Amino acid sequence: MANLELYKAFYTVAKCGSLTKAAEELYISQPAVSQAIKQLETQLGGSLFIRTHKGMELSETGGKQIFPLVEQALKLFEEVENRYAELKDTATGVVRICASDTVATHFLLPYIKEYHEKYPDVNLILQNGTSGDTIELLKNKKGDIGFVNLPIDDSEINLVNSVMQLHDTFVAGERFYELTEGVVDLKRLQDYPLLMLELSTATRQAIVSFAHSQGIHLHPEIELASLELMVELAKSGIGIACIPREFVRHELESGALREIVTVPALPSRAIGLCLPKNETLTFAVKEFLKLISPATEKKEQ
Repeated sequence: MANLELYKAFYTVAKCGSLTKAAEELYISQPAVSQAIKQLETQLGGSLFIRTHKGMELSETGGKQIFPLVEQALKLFEEVENRYAELKDTATGVVRICASDTVATHFLLPYIKEYHEKYPDVNLILQNGTSGDTIELLKNKKGDIGFVNLPIDDSEINLVNSVMQLHDTFVAGERFYELTEGVVDLKRLQDYPLLMLELSTATRQAIVSFAHSQGIHLHPEIELASLELMVELAKSGIGIACIPREFVRHELESGALREIVTVPALPSRAIGLCLPKNETLTFAVKEFLKLISPATEKKEQ
């Protein structure tokens, strides 16, 4: 295998015409330069220089023949180093963001818009899925940034911080407005048609776990994979939706839905920002993290 340092020594000696000057330029000793030239000559099987009283001259059948190729190769390596350095200071390439449709719509959308306007050369790829899907993408190095429901306990990914608080609640359309007039015992909702996410989701599991701890069993009449569809069904009066308040702010403010205040209230949750474990962050990824939270950048440095 070629030793790049030997070729750098050859190129510098040829350019300077002197072992002493080459040593000064390479910041190594003259004997080290001389040894590098001897080692390369042995490796190639021929003389590269003619030693004269004036200094070092390239040999006709050796040094002069390979000098243009070595010069070209070293310039290519320099270009590689420069290109990689640009990646550390320039937002280019691809940023793969993993999140659910709901998180993307209600949390990420303004950040994605701002980032795209600031760095139009970066290709943003949004990979939709559950928290479990997101974790698997990060673990397999197929995602750069992930947003998951907390808490999580997985040592194979890096949980950076919490970026959004969620407050699960119950909302209903006009058919169930009588429940919105005061405070309702949570157990009472067992007798009403409930709309909830599928049991496989972290959101549903958190709600079920809390309800069971209170001796309450909330069995949905309809299970859905989409919060957006759940909202529409609640507005039409088909059932009472269990959903984070943050995701129905518009409907609550417009009066299309009303909140049912329960005792006890469902506990708050959070969305966490995660990164692949032991992965060097590109400049493009770091810039996106800075938009989400200035504290994120400090934790990653």
